[in-house]
Amino acid sequence: MLRSLFARLLLLASLLGLIAGCSPAASDADGRALAGLPPEALHTLALIERGGPFPYRKDGTVFQNRERLLPGKPRGYYREYTVPTPGSRDRGARRIVTGGDPPEVFYYTADHYRSFRRIEPRP
Repeated sequence: MLRSLFARLLLLASLLGLIAGCSPAASDADGRALAGLPPEALHTLALIERGGPFPYRKDGTVFQNRERLLPGKPRGYYREYTVPTPGSRDRGARRIVTGGDPPEVFYYTADHYRSFRRIEPRP
């Protein structure tokens, strides 16, 4: 129940952000800090929550953590999803990487894996 509410709130926040032309709300129903994420990232989170369908063939594939910027985990723990970049002719550089099945940890990168920001619950 809370997960479906979370997905609906994310989608609503994303749509409101697109309509208003600004960033969406600062947190979601689970308390994940979302401030500073682009509206497209909120839409991608909602797609992840409901299991797709995803617009890119590579969405949901294993992220191998070659950069070793995320905590070390067994192969297959991390999955990556595209966060569309308006005006980009390809997938762009923005991604959400999840860990666990079902996802228990979420990371955002705006620079194609050079840095990550954890989207984490507030204490």
